[in-house]
Amino acid sequence: MADITIGRLAKLTGVKIPTIRFYEQSNLISSSCRTEGGQRRYDENVVRRLHFIRHARDLGFSMEDIRQLLALSQRPTISCQEVEEIARHHLQQVDVKIAQFKLIRSGLKHMIEACSGDSVAQCYILESLFEPK
Repeated sequence: MADITIGRLAKLTGVKIPTIRFYEQSNLISSSCRTEGGQRRYDENVVRRLHFIRHARDLGFSMEDIRQLLALSQRPTISCQEVEEIARHHLQQVDVKIAQFKLIRSGLKHMIEACSGDSVAQCYILESLFEPK
């Protein structure tokens, strides 16, 4: 039975109303039915699907990955190999980002440690940022 308002759906899932509308327009969640007054109404399936989307977004999955994962979830008898491939690819991307952040951290730490803390005119941090890469 579809009787959950969009406001209630937002509270139940922690997903903001504009985001719910975006997911609906992007076909990640099914279009809501509407009351005679035009208010959107959702059912428990949408609550579950939004929990899935939110959790996947929190893990950094792309919208396309989420779309694929949701499509695969509708085919319960197939092997989960495709799901695993999507997750492994995402993990590789996360590992690359972690390596990049470690380099950034190292560079920032070096700049901060090299800064004398004197005047801005002799600030090593600012000087470093003005230098070409």
